[in-house]
Amino acid sequence: MSNMNSLIQTRNNLPATNAPRINVVSAVAFLVPAILGVLLTINSFTPFGAIAGVLLGILFAQAPKIARQWERAVVLRLGRYVGLRGPGLFFVIPFVDTISAWIDQRVITTSFAAEETLTSDTVPVNVDAVLFWMVYDPEKAALEVQNYPQAVSWAAQTALRDIIGRTSLTDLLRGRERIEEELQKLIDERSNPWGVTVQSVEMRDVIIPAALQDAMSREAQASREKQARIILGQAEVEIATSFEIAARSYRDNPTALHLRAMNMLYEGLKEKGALMLVPSSAVESMGMGGLLGAAALRQQTLTGSEEVPE
Repeated sequence: MSNMNSLIQTRNNLPATNAPRINVVSAVAFLVPAILGVLLTINSFTPFGAIAGVLLGILFAQAPKIARQWERAVVLRLGRYVGLRGPGLFFVIPFVDTISAWIDQRVITTSFAAEETLTSDTVPVNVDAVLFWMVYDPEKAALEVQNYPQAVSWAAQTALRDIIGRTSLTDLLRGRERIEEELQKLIDERSNPWGVTVQSVEMRDVIIPAALQDAMSREAQASREKQARIILGQAEVEIATSFEIAARSYRDNPTALHLRAMNMLYEGLKEKGALMLVPSSAVESMGMGGLLGAAALRQQTLTGSEEVPE
């Protein structure tokens, strides 16, 4: 239904073949003989002058035609193609020449879609696209195809289905520019014999099933969590390597080890009410007994406690 609506909209943007067109020259060509016939009737007191004037006016009014700047008129003489006319004023032989079509040579937009089309990995998708095209050869557009706007629309839709059928969902979502180029080339090959060339093709939207969207969202979230864990593990490895290097430095320099222990105690106990747990092995190996007593006294002073540390 959406494809038919877009086709109807495209047809409404084009000039209809038999639509009434305002033509000032035709109006003048009709009025001049008609007025002269009426004047002749008034002078001769017979209706033949008016009748002849009206008939001649109708005949002369069929001859002048006006084509707009972007239009070309396809003229048939007794059913045979005789050429293109326009833009501007031109004349035809009344009741002998007919204008079979007014060809619009401006760029025309056509919306088309492929609904519930399977990709190469059997995923149903809905794709909406817009086609920008124009008629470069009005003669071919009028003579080689019955209804060139409809033909272009169907050619675009079938080409889109062909492209989707041989493309995976990942390529369809990521390689949109490449698909648009392939689609333009394919439609252009099909429409060139009709005198139509494609300017560009733009994909507006790619809709996938809701269940698949949820699965892809969970997959992306799991991938991000995996990457975060990998980064955290790499950070732990780097930290462990740095600790190993620091341990070798402290092993050969006890003074540096005691200074580091004092700095750790200071950083841990400089805030009021702070509690720091130190393993007994660290007290023995780093000689932190005296440091812990001093730190406890400092903490008592900061908190204002009267209890004497054991």
